[in-house]
Amino acid sequence: MTATIAGTALGPHLRRRRDAGRKLLAPYLTAGVCENWTDYLRAYADNGADAIEIGLPFSEPVVDGPTVQEASHQALRRGANVRDILAELRRVRLDVPLAAMTYYHLVQRDGLGPFCANLAEAGVRGLIVPDLPLDELGALEHAAEAAEVDLVLVAAPSSTPARLRDIAQRSRGFIYAVSVMAPTGVRAELADTAGQLAARLKQSTDLPVVLGFGIATPDHAVAGARDADGVAVGSALMRAILDGDTPAQVGARVAALRDALDRAYP
Repeated sequence: MTATIAGTALGPHLRRRRDAGRKLLAPYLTAGVCENWTDYLRAYADNGADAIEIGLPFSEPVVDGPTVQEASHQALRRGANVRDILAELRRVRLDVPLAAMTYYHLVQRDGLGPFCANLAEAGVRGLIVPDLPLDELGALEHAAEAAEVDLVLVAAPSSTPARLRDIAQRSRGFIYAVSVMAPTGVRAELADTAGQLAARLKQSTDLPVVLGFGIATPDHAVAGARDADGVAVGSALMRAILDGDTPAQVGARVAALRDALDRAYP
């Protein structure tokens, strides 16, 4: 019989930290990218992450840029799959919540209910599916709610005011705000649209708003968190892992992001 772990509930955890005055930090990791990938999860948690996004590798990651695509393909070449990834996560104990980020094809393949239940059984309490249109969300909303998994919705700078209000009402856990209409990836400057979108969302909801896409450096994190409740960092960390940084080295990068946020927003 498989051991069931509860994991840390996503929404309440982030609200508590946000309401205590802390800017949120959510680093991303492509599951299965290397043999010791769960060691990076521990490094993230030990160095100031408030939640961790876990990318479930997919062969056609259309919203991801070249770095996360490379990580996803490397994981698939190693034979990574959802079943084995969740089995590894069942053996990991972390004091921060986990949120899976993947594509709808993987979610629906074995059924929405079983997919969400398997996430919860592995201790994953959030789910982000960026390629699922808002208008087609209903069945997954019900499946996620039944499994006590927060379905996190994605807001983009192009979203109309009405669409942002709908996202704010239906998202759970937090809202993932996309800083720019482009694939994920490291950019030299944070787009002007980032702060504008975060400010618009916060007029419509009390949910934490976490800004992602293009945030790579401590300066980016500080700038992104000015109008948002926190930031997600993906490609910059994955580039370091793909280039051979150890968990300790990547943990130091996360610690630098944490330190910059804490210094800027004491």
